[in-house]
Amino acid sequence: MANSDTPPTETLSDRIANALTEQIVRGDLAPGEKLRQDHIAQAHNASHVPVREAFLRLVAKGLATNEPRRGVRVAPLSRDDMREVLDMRLALEVLALRHAAPVMAPADFARVDAARISCDTADNRLDWEIHNRGFHYALVSPCAMPRLLAEIGTLQLLSARHFHATWRADWESRTDIDHRNILSALLRKDTEAAVAILIRHLQRLR
Repeated sequence: MANSDTPPTETLSDRIANALTEQIVRGDLAPGEKLRQDHIAQAHNASHVPVREAFLRLVAKGLATNEPRRGVRVAPLSRDDMREVLDMRLALEVLALRHAAPVMAPADFARVDAARISCDTADNRLDWEIHNRGFHYALVSPCAMPRLLAEIGTLQLLSARHFHATWRADWESRTDIDHRNILSALLRKDTEAAVAILIRHLQRLR
């Protein structure tokens, strides 16, 4: 029997899906842009099979659409979609945090704090977004509810895509007081305070 603690091996379709996800989230692939199977297969030295599998994953995450006679294209961006994503994040991340907070161990707090510090010291938009997403995921991952965490991870990707698409200002490093206060509340075992700050923090994204 295989060791359940052994992480699954990344497949070629995983690598292609991850690479395309990063390009879509950062905006390197624009909304409506066609994902050309031949070009992507050649770029990854792959057959069409893993590329098609990667496309299915992108469609399932809401990052791409598959339309008759138009092929697979990068999904559009809309305010309505983003409002839905934020409403879902509010519901699901709060649920996950309520389950995670009572079981957080020192290693969990350390991961949250490391992500917080990396976020506060990031000197560019791309790094900040990655560390910000890491902070929010680290907050809820101790809940150990894989289906819930998978959905949260997808929603955070969609939020990240919207952030990159709409950010227009020059980047300046900043200290996120909400992040610090959420961690402080968790360390003193005040779940309700942590939840209240998280709700306020996510509502500011609207």
